[in-house]
Amino acid sequence: MRVLITGGSGCLGANIAERLLAAGHSVLSIDNFATGQRGALAPHDNLKEIEGTIADQALVDDCFDTFKPTHVVHSAAAYKDLDNWAEDAATNVLGTIYVAKAAKRHNVKRFINFQTVLCYGRTDVRPVPINHPVAPFTSYAISKTAGEQYIEMSELPYVSLRLSSVYGPRHFNGPIPTFYQRLCEGKKCFVVDTQRDFIEMEDFLDLFDRIMQDDAPTGTYNVSSGSDVTIKEIFDSIVENLGIELDEPVEVRPPEDDDVARILLDPSETEKAFGWKATTALKEGMVKQIQWFKEHGVEQTYSHLKIAQKNKD
Repeated sequence: MRVLITGGSGCLGANIAERLLAAGHSVLSIDNFATGQRGALAPHDNLKEIEGTIADQALVDDCFDTFKPTHVVHSAAAYKDLDNWAEDAATNVLGTIYVAKAAKRHNVKRFINFQTVLCYGRTDVRPVPINHPVAPFTSYAISKTAGEQYIEMSELPYVSLRLSSVYGPRHFNGPIPTFYQRLCEGKKCFVVDTQRDFIEMEDFLDLFDRIMQDDAPTGTYNVSSGSDVTIKEIFDSIVENLGIELDEPVEVRPPEDDDVARILLDPSETEKAFGWKATTALKEGMVKQIQWFKEHGVEQTYSHLKIAQKNKD
C-alpha cells in the first residue's frame, strides 16, 4: 500500500504511520505541526514527511500527484484555538474537501476519516447508537461534522470513525497527559465532573488493520470500549501509578458550556461489521501509558475544551 496520512505527526497519525512502515508499506505524511510533534516519526526509507496545511489545495494536489496513494488516512484536525473558527473551517471543512476530491481523482481504494464524539452534542441516550442524529455545538465539532458529511456524499470507499478517547504512545491531548505532567511538576490539578470512554492504542490499531482491508465494510461507525469512567477515576489512576500522596483531595469542577457531561458510544455495529472488540482494561492500559510518559516525557499538552485552555499555566 501507498498511504497518504494527513496529521501524520499527531497521536493517531504517527502510530498508524509507524505500524504501516513496519509492515512494509510506503507512507507520506502531511502535517503543519500545530499540535503534531516534530520528530514523532523516526526516519525511514519508505517515509516522506511534508510540512504544510491541508487548507492549501495546491499542496494537497501536489502530494497526491507525486506520491500517488492507494489509501488515505485523514487524521488532521484544527482545534488549538477555540476562537479561531476560520482556521477550524479552513482545515476541518475545506481541507477535508481538498483531500477527499484529490482522493477521488486518484481512485483510492480506501479513505479513512476520524471524527469526534462531540458530533452527537448533548444527548441523554446512553450508549449512543450510530444512527443517532448529530447535533454539534462547538466550532471544532461543527466543522468536523461538516467535513464528515462531505466525505459521506463523496462516493469514496470511506470509513469514518466516531472515536472515543484513544490513548497510548504520543498521547498529548486531553486529561491524561495533562494530569501526568502537572503531577510530576508538583502543580495543583482539578478534574472536570464528566465521564468518557477510553480506548488503548493497540485496540484501536487492531481495528484499523481490519478496516484497511479492501474487502472490509465501508460507512460510518462508532469506536468505543462500551463502558465509561469519570475523569476523577482517570486522575486517581495516574496518582496511583505515580505513587503520589496528595495533601488534599483534588478539586472537582463542573463542565463549561463547550463540554458534554457524559457520552458513551454504542460500538455494536462496529463489532459486528469488523469482528472487533476492545479488550484492554483501563487499569492495564494506564500502566502502559504512564510507563511511556516516563520513558519519553510530556513536553506540551493540548485540549479543544475551554476549561483546559483557560487554566493552562
